[in-house]
Parts: sequence; structure tokens; C-alpha cells
Amino acid sequence: MRPFTDKEWLLALLAASLVLWLIFLGNLPLRDWDEGTYAIVAREIYRKGNWLYPTLQGEPFLLKPPLMQWLIALCYHIAGVQEFTTRFPGALLTALGVPLLYMVGRLVFLESLPALFSALVYLTMLPVVRHGRLAMLDGMTISFFLLLLFCLFKARHQQKYALGVGFCLGLITLTKGMLVVVLAGIAGLFILVNRQFILLKNPYLWVGMLLGNAPAIAWYVAQYQHYGDAFLQVHFQAQALDRLGTAVEGNTGPPWYYLLEILKYGFPWLLFLPGGLYLSWKKRQTAWGCLILVSTIVYLGIISLMRTKLPWYVMPIYPFLALGIGVNLTEIWQQDKLKVKALTVLFAALSVVGCGGCVYFLIADPQPSLITMSIVLAITMGMTAWLIKQQNCKFIPVLFAGMYLVLALLMSSKSWVWELNETFPAKPVGALIRANVPAGTQIYTSFAYGRPSVDFYSDCKVTAAPLPVLQQMLAKKSYLLLDKDAMQKINLSKSKVKGEAEGFSLIAP
Repeated sequence: MRPFTDKEWLLALLAASLVLWLIFLGNLPLRDWDEGTYAIVAREIYRKGNWLYPTLQGEPFLLKPPLMQWLIALCYHIAGVQEFTTRFPGALLTALGVPLLYMVGRLVFLESLPALFSALVYLTMLPVVRHGRLAMLDGMTISFFLLLLFCLFKARHQQKYALGVGFCLGLITLTKGMLVVVLAGIAGLFILVNRQFILLKNPYLWVGMLLGNAPAIAWYVAQYQHYGDAFLQVHFQAQALDRLGTAVEGNTGPPWYYLLEILKYGFPWLLFLPGGLYLSWKKRQTAWGCLILVSTIVYLGIISLMRTKLPWYVMPIYPFLALGIGVNLTEIWQQDKLKVKALTVLFAALSVVGCGGCVYFLIADPQPSLITMSIVLAITMGMTAWLIKQQNCKFIPVLFAGMYLVLALLMSSKSWVWELNETFPAKPVGALIRANVPAGTQIYTSFAYGRPSVDFYSDCKVTAAPLPVLQQMLAKKSYLLLDKDAMQKINLSKSKVKGEAEGFSLIAP
């Protein structure tokens, strides 16, 4: 049997990633915060056509650049406003990151096996798959950066590819704003450390910088001309600079916060990361060793020193961890270098965890997909432990196949957006409001904080308020959304209860 060609591997990786990122994409409601917010902004673009100056419930939306919201609005025009169309652009672009990482690996490793292993690791990383399926900005930003790296490496032999570097920076800017400074800095530092100075003399690089960033610059100029200093204050100060030195909205943590995030969600591949980093250091003068070390150290260092800590800030590091893990797996496959005892024990322990998960789901949450997922996880980890004990490197394809199936089962379940369990379901409450209140109405609620997902599903603005304010708003003929405790404390003698959902009553004046 002949080996696969690069084109065949790319098609296989693309198909596998599209399946994993798109299956049951719309089977769960949108979550707070970013998903609900971006969906509202995109819906207003879809309804009003305000493509250049997006709004959030009628107010200027200055927090982020509009590329994601534009793409979602375009999907709304094609297939209507729903969960699937909201998540589709981000999921599709994140899925493209898998074949893109293979292409980057192919250029830096100069052989297919470590590139393939790296792409398969990235394909089967839980945070990458789960977060990439949400209507958030990080997955598509990573894919644009991987495309940038592909153009950068390809330009060493075909100068015209350097044009793509500037266009990718422009796309990153229109997606995530000031993050482009960090990612461009990493790319520039890699060029300097790896002594790729000839790229800086490539005229196509600078032409691409000019043309590719022109749309982003034009958008920023338009916003400043339209909104003035308010745009600078919100977009640059509050959304970027303040997050470096202050804990915005109380989101903070110790310097090792992101190391814990990687530890929590990085298994089982994390077990092969130390070896990958060691090999990268040992071969630090190679393009791949330099890329892995520079990207990992610089990016992790920057986000760890920032005072504002949010879980998804760590996402751009995963492709580089995948490259390091792919290197180690290749070394194991080719050299049979394996720490048998330690890995056998660890994978056996993961098999026990899978068995425990099966028991838990049978009792607490008997979804067939989750029970099957736990069984597959236990079998995969058990087989891996046995193969490692036999010093059989075929544990690697077993682990890839098992993890892919585990993630496919998780994404087929009703639990892949587990944040939805943190508070009351937004969709039925939104449906109650939508059925009884005109769109765009201001509503006040006794809930502790406002929820963008409730705003999206209700098509109204639902604002949290204390009890005295709620009583005043009722006297001013405003609609209220009250929990049972607030119902007992507010005088509702002249009001009507329009309906109930998830422990909340909708009160009409």
C-alpha cells in the first residue's frame, strides 16, 4: 500500500476537522457572554444593514472589530437567525486550522510524519475543539495566524507568498484588534532569532503589509471619525491597555493561572509535552525548534503577566504545544524511546477515570452519548497503557482514534457547552418575553446581572436592578422579570402576570 500524498493528508484532515467542528453545532442555546453579544450585534447588522457602524441594542458597539459579526450576519442572510448560523463562521475557520497546521509543520519539519502528528494532536485537543465551535474570536484568529506562518515559511522559496503575511495581519486586526500586536511581535521575533533576515528584504512582504492592512486601517479611521475619542477610550484603553495592568470586571488570577488551564484540559497529550519542549530546546537552531520555543515562551509570558485573566486568552498557544507534542510522538515512533513505567501508570489511571465517568453519567446524567464517551475513553486509555507496557508504538494511532471518537461523542451530547448549567436556561425565558412583549422593549429583572443570551432570545433589553428600582419601574409602566423571592417583596396588586418560565414571572404594568 502506497503512503498518502500531502494532498490526500490535507483532504483527510480537512474532512475529519469539519465533521468534529460542525456536528450538532446548533443543538444547544448560545451562552453568555461573547456568543450572545456577537449574535445580537450580527442580528442588528442583518436587520438594519449597519455594516460599517455596528450597534448593540441600538448603542454603538466599540468593543471589538466587526469581522466575526459580519460573517455571522452574512450567514443570517443565507440561512436565517439560529444557533447553527451564529456559530458556523467561527467553527469553519477554526476547523481550517488543522490542515493549516499540517502545512506549517510540513514546511518547518521538512517531513510529513511530525507535521501529521502535530495536526492530529491539534485536532483532538479538547479546548481547541470545544472553544472553536463557539461564536468567539480566538479559533479564527489562530487560523489566520497559522496561515500567516505558512506564507512566511513558503516565502523563503517563493517570494510572492510574502504578500499573504500582510493580509493575514489585516484579518487578525479585523477579528481581534490589538492582539495583532502580540502575534506580529512573535512572528517578527522568530524572524530575528532564526536569522531569516532575507524575508525583511522581500518587496512582496511590504506590499502585502500595505494592501492587507488597508481595510483594517480604513475601518479604524472610519470609527474614529464617527465616534471620536469615545472609540479610542473603549476600544484601545478599556479593551486592551487596561487589561494589562488591571483586573477588568474582577477577572484575575495568579501568574500560573494559564499553566493550570493547560493542565486541566490538556490531557492526555500533555504527557508528551515535556519531551517535546526538551527536543525543541535541543534543536533550537532549527526553524521548528525556534518557532515552538519563541511562540510558547513569549505568548505564555505575556498573558501570564497580564492582570486580567480569562480562560480563552490561552488559546493561541495550543498550535505550538501541538507542534512540540508532535515532535515527541515522532521521536517515539521512529526511535522507540519511551518511559514505559510512568506512562503505563498514568494511562491506566486515565482508564480508571473513564470508568468512573461512566458510573457518574449513569447515575447523574444518563445521556447515551456521554455514557458511550466514557466507555470509549476507558477502553482507549486502557489499550494505550497496555501497548505502552508492551513497548509498542502503535499506541499512538490508537490514542488519536480514541480521542477523536471521544470528542465526537462529547460534541454530539447536550453537555459540550457546560457553562449553560451555571444558571437558568435563557431560551425558554426569552421565548416567554418574546411571546408577550414587543421587540426592543426595556425590561427590568431581579436576577443579579444582565445576560446577553436572554437579550438575544427575548429580542429585548433585560437589565438587572435592585428591588427599590424594580418597584419604581413598575410604577412607570415598565415590564418586569421577577424570581419567586422578588415576587413576594414587590407590590404587584395592579399588575398582570403574563406567564412563567424557569422560576421567573413576566410582569406587565
